[in-house]
Amino acid sequence: MSRLLIDIGSTYFKLAYDEKIEQYFRDFDRSILSDLTHKCGETIRRFDKKDISICSSANGGLSTLIIGLSNSFSIKYAVNIAFNSGINIIDTVHYPRIAEADIPSEVIDVVIVVGGIDSNSGIFDRRLIDYLAQVNYQNIVYVGNANDREFLKGSIDHLVVLDNIITDALHIHEEPLKNYLTDLYQADIMGKEDIKELYALTENQIFSTPYIVNRSLPYINQRLDVANPFIVVDIGGATTDIHYSTDLVNDNIVSDSGYDRLVFKKLGVYKSRPSLVHIARQNEFVFELLEHLNVTENILEEESESATQTLMLLSIFLVLYKVSRHHAHYIELNLEQLNSIVLTGGITKVLTQEQVDDIVLFFYKKILHYHTAPTILLDSNYEIWTYGVETE
Repeated sequence: MSRLLIDIGSTYFKLAYDEKIEQYFRDFDRSILSDLTHKCGETIRRFDKKDISICSSANGGLSTLIIGLSNSFSIKYAVNIAFNSGINIIDTVHYPRIAEADIPSEVIDVVIVVGGIDSNSGIFDRRLIDYLAQVNYQNIVYVGNANDREFLKGSIDHLVVLDNIITDALHIHEEPLKNYLTDLYQADIMGKEDIKELYALTENQIFSTPYIVNRSLPYINQRLDVANPFIVVDIGGATTDIHYSTDLVNDNIVSDSGYDRLVFKKLGVYKSRPSLVHIARQNEFVFELLEHLNVTENILEEESESATQTLMLLSIFLVLYKVSRHHAHYIELNLEQLNSIVLTGGITKVLTQEQVDDIVLFFYKKILHYHTAPTILLDSNYEIWTYGVETE
């Protein structure tokens, strides 16, 4: 008997087995376990617990605040590891300007503090302690230079200290922090009753879906007709993620992974709909895009099928815009070099190939001034996540 793979999303859950994939819209009046067994109990009972693997994004993931010495090394390295571990980044603080930094209004699941190579010392002082006293956080981990560890351990309660993520050669040392964040995600799952109940079905660890999707990238071209370099855009109900090859970024990161991830918490189509609409209204090109789609601004307020399709198209445009050279607040990807864009997530069941081809071509013409666009592939069977689960 083959394995059963289950992905629990914010709006759908998916089952993959015997080379087929089934999708079910969640019933939010039931617990996840109750809904899953009600709709798929007969299938689930066919498999032993050891042959069932589950990933989930339904618990919303973990949020992190990163405090680092420099944007070019410590913050960038920590951002890289956090995204690849499926962690959502709320904000970053450039330590030399920490006195001017805003205090997050929400509860932070984990604070990451990083800075300096091991031969440095005296980087962190009372400014860090005073700032952290104003932050409402659950966990804190230090992955900076070795010489500042004792001072921070004596000043910060419950501080977890791990190896420095920056080597003396200025390469990224990611495994200790990545393992810590993965374990923290697991602990978060165990604290969420709906997700914890799923251990009644499996003996295997439940992973973050974005982490699993990122693991799938090296295997995509074995299953889909994609040409390097490529990106995977995963547009779901709560977030939009971009998974990309590090070849598309001009930075100084040398890591073991050839792929990274960006998450946009405010670009989901269902749970993040109000923020998506707000971001769309602020974009200087959106009204021209709406005109191109032959709709008016009023559609942003509607609750119709055509309105949902429009929001999905807007999310594709906006996420590409946010990683283009026209938007300085996110990592810039060399979109001009792309050969393929793979779209996955809930949109693949709603939008047609013609619609996504049109919106991507509009972006390339309007923003990048190109008259051609990369090849667009729809993961309409929503199977990419299964490649990553199979490697576990």
